[in-house]
Amino acid sequence: MRRRRKRRRLWPRPTLTEDQILGWADTFHDRTGRWPRKDSGTVPGSFVERWSAVNSALQKGSRGLPGGSSLARLLAARRGVRNKKGLPHLTVPQILRWADAYHRQTGTWPHCKTKPGGIPGTNGETWLAVDTALRVGQRGLPGGSSLPQVLAEHRGVRNPAGLPPLSVKQVLTWADAFRARTGEWPKQKHWQEVIPGSDGETWGNVIQAIARGLRGFPGGGTLFDLLAEHRGVRNVGRLPRLTEGQILAWADAHIATHGEWPTCRCPEQAIPGIGGERWFNVDQALRKGLRGLPGGSSLPKLLAKSRGVPNLKANMTARMHGGERAASSATV
Repeated sequence: MRRRRKRRRLWPRPTLTEDQILGWADTFHDRTGRWPRKDSGTVPGSFVERWSAVNSALQKGSRGLPGGSSLARLLAARRGVRNKKGLPHLTVPQILRWADAYHRQTGTWPHCKTKPGGIPGTNGETWLAVDTALRVGQRGLPGGSSLPQVLAEHRGVRNPAGLPPLSVKQVLTWADAFRARTGEWPKQKHWQEVIPGSDGETWGNVIQAIARGLRGFPGGGTLFDLLAEHRGVRNVGRLPRLTEGQILAWADAHIATHGEWPTCRCPEQAIPGIGGERWFNVDQALRKGLRGLPGGSSLPKLLAKSRGVPNLKANMTARMHGGERAASSATV
């Protein structure tokens, strides 16, 4: 017959008190700088007790404890430790009081990524936790909101996620006011500049909305396209194509007005009625083959070829080369 194995006799676990557990927790906090959890291992100063067993006794009401509690609840009630599973309810007025205090202290309004994260005097609340509760509907809040929405509704703070639509007419009105104030049209360099009377809009916001198709715009455009179409502003990024016939027509109008042919350095650089065209730019396009031109030419060469205008630089170069060849022949 197989001999029956004797059961090992278990000694009864000693009774516990909440004060005793709190003393162990204080020692743990002094050593580690944090409060114990049920998975924190062995209780300091004891080779037998474990925090998981202590937590179980608090929950079940064993070892002399009343039950219905937990390690997290005990520390929250007696040491003010934040219990993530037993957080207090929040209200919008309470959140606004915290936000007002933050604004008085820093001069800015909080957002969910504000650092440092802790809200002073709230036992570990963070703006991220507040924003999450507003969005999801936790801790007594109905949900469907957010920290930016609450601040926009109750404090008039600009909400980047809920910006009103923009229109071409509105943007052009702002651009006209900008030109009247500064003498130039808004550009990329004015990205961070706030537009007066626009409730916090910047030219960067406008440029992004036009380019990315936000806030009522179809997308794929630029502010410069808008100004070129509606205000005739020269768009350096999308200059129109040129032809030699077009350039010659401008040159004919120039000599009729000024009595001399244009040059790339002439005082009257601006070509009238052509939206910012200049003779220097035309000459560069002829030389480099830009804007639909074949290249390898110039304004003097085109006028010499098509209008018989003497090309002084070409004639001088030819005379120099002719003199060098004559000198070379005489030496031989």
